[in-house]
Amino acid sequence: MDLRPASVQVLLAELEQLPGVGPRTAVRLVQHLLRQPAGAQRLAAALARAATGVRHCATCFLPSEEETCPVCRAAERDRGVVCVVEDPVNAWAIEATGEYDGVYHVLLGTLDPLHGVGPEQLTIGALVDRVRTTAVREVILATNPTVEGEATAHFVAGLLRGSGARVSRIAFGLPAGGEISYADQVTLSRSLAGRRGIE
Repeated sequence: MDLRPASVQVLLAELEQLPGVGPRTAVRLVQHLLRQPAGAQRLAAALARAATGVRHCATCFLPSEEETCPVCRAAERDRGVVCVVEDPVNAWAIEATGEYDGVYHVLLGTLDPLHGVGPEQLTIGALVDRVRTTAVREVILATNPTVEGEATAHFVAGLLRGSGARVSRIAFGLPAGGEISYADQVTLSRSLAGRRGIE
């Protein structure tokens, strides 16, 4: 006999659909939420608000509560430089560095033909149109260094040839504080290829 109420069973099933949440983690989350009903209600309200109020920016596809996101609306951003990322979380990480003052373009995934993800399922067409119809000087391809990320970067670079915009790829290498002896061969190869002079 399952002693869990039907509503709890449904909640557990939904939580287990989240990335990184297995049955045990789902049970711990439900235990916490049931012990803190006020917190659970705040969480439910926040989820409902995000689910109904957040959309993709019409220009760059970052999540936004308005037609265009704050980055695209900001007059001080350099619209001539577009950083292309797979997902919004990558743009958030780049923005947190405080080193980038251009704008973004979110692909909403990577090319993955084995799982039915082609250029039509991503925002690649919108990116190409954007580069060809606006004064974009440089497109920075900041996809992840995975097989899919690399394939997507190469595909996009090919489409942008002849657009007049410089196409660059972010450098990958050793993390700060990392040891060379622990790095994998791909990371070391990219570290050597992306080396620069010391001033």
